[in-house]
Amino acid sequence: MTITKFLAEFLNQFFVKGVWGIFKGIGLGIANIFNIPQYIKIFKAWSGKFTIVDWLLAIVAVIATVAVLAAIVILVVVLIKKYVRVRKTLVDQEELLMEVGNLNREVIKLNNEKERILAMKVSQLGLNPGESPYEEGEEEATEEKKDGEVDKTADDYSRFYKCTQVDLEIENYVAPDFDNEITLPEICERFRNFACSRLGLFYEIKIIRLFLSAFASTRLIILQGISGTGKTSLAYAWGKFLKNPVTIASVQPSWRDRTEIFGYFNEFTKRFNETEVLKKMYEATFKEEIFITVLDEMNIARVEYYFAELLSILEMPSRDEWVVSLVPSVWPTDPKHVIDGKLKLPENMWYIGTINNDDSTFAVSDKVYDRAIPIDLNSKGKFFEAPYTEELNLSYKHLEGMFLECQTKYKVSDENLKKIEELDDYVIEHFRLAFGNRIVKQLKEFVPAYVGCGGTEIDGIDFVLAKKVFRKFESLNLSFIRDEIDGLVTYLNKHFGKANMNECKEYLQLLKRLM
Repeated sequence: MTITKFLAEFLNQFFVKGVWGIFKGIGLGIANIFNIPQYIKIFKAWSGKFTIVDWLLAIVAVIATVAVLAAIVILVVVLIKKYVRVRKTLVDQEELLMEVGNLNREVIKLNNEKERILAMKVSQLGLNPGESPYEEGEEEATEEKKDGEVDKTADDYSRFYKCTQVDLEIENYVAPDFDNEITLPEICERFRNFACSRLGLFYEIKIIRLFLSAFASTRLIILQGISGTGKTSLAYAWGKFLKNPVTIASVQPSWRDRTEIFGYFNEFTKRFNETEVLKKMYEATFKEEIFITVLDEMNIARVEYYFAELLSILEMPSRDEWVVSLVPSVWPTDPKHVIDGKLKLPENMWYIGTINNDDSTFAVSDKVYDRAIPIDLNSKGKFFEAPYTEELNLSYKHLEGMFLECQTKYKVSDENLKKIEELDDYVIEHFRLAFGNRIVKQLKEFVPAYVGCGGTEIDGIDFVLAKKVFRKFESLNLSFIRDEIDGLVTYLNKHFGKANMNECKEYLQLLKRLM
């Protein structure tokens, strides 16, 4: 048929001679480009007629042709690799989108399951799903609350899991039979013998007296010195002696703020992540036993960062002000002693920090030292024999009662207070440093307790001045105060006696050797 012949010729012109001719031409072109035998044949046919110049130009042409061929091959390889990489990325993205879709479907399933569980809980309470558990008036009253608002998202669980467990355990708590007749010297002797006979730890009686006396003047005690001298062991033994094991918080270099001590509220889970320290604080609010929190290696992070709030709160003169805010809102299921989202710090908890002064730690600032009692443990205790000694049930009220009694019975003499005031004037004049009211207050609380533990007044004053005042000389330019130190030693000999103030003199001589 005419139309058939027309279409055959017409389409043959387009597809066979046209489209196929394009691909055929490209294929022939590529084949001709890489037709190495033809290049060799041409070279042989013409090389017999070459002059020297012709040979040089022919060699350059061959090299250029090879370079172009190599460049074409490399370009093709690079384009193929790039295509494969892009394709793989697209495949990965598609797989990721599929995975996200699967996760979204799982989330929807979990939400549906959660809604079914909540519906079951509501039905158990005798309510219809979606019905408010509050009466109309109660709900309006709740909405009107501003500060201390009751959070309607509170479920029938407590966001303070550990503290709520304490509430449950405390219901079966029976207070021990405290020994309210024991004296401070007896406590020192018994504790020393207990550490020796039960734990194999040996401490000089002076260290024990300093340790116990520190409880009278501060809530923060710092045990510092070289490694292996029993700093942490001393606090550990004290807890064992009082039948109330210490809480050891191993300080980490990453500690930066108060959440390391108290914990924090997780907005996602709607729970408060409590630390063991907070749990013990809460437990202590129910009891009269003495509680100890040990901050092990406390200066491996900056103390004034993570411990700043506690330092400030414990500095308040009234214990009614020892309050820390944990959460901004109120839930009906909050623990008994968490009132309006706040916890009153226990009066029967002390904090003991251990410090190693080396290159891996931070220097402790004056802000911390001024509020603490630092005790140096730079040597191991000598072995001695001690009888088997039982633990002690000691109430913090009895301990503080004995400290108050000492402040009346062993009050620092007016003569020594006058000498201290004159020494303050001398130090201000020659070293531009002042004692400060806080240090004088601590001295008036520490020294009577030290005397009550079996020490002497002058030794107690010697200790406080060495650790709280003369320690600050380290921040001065020692080379400029060398001669002034000699004058200060002479002043101490003249006003306090050559046989006294030995700890201050030894420390001042140590400073001279460091110059």
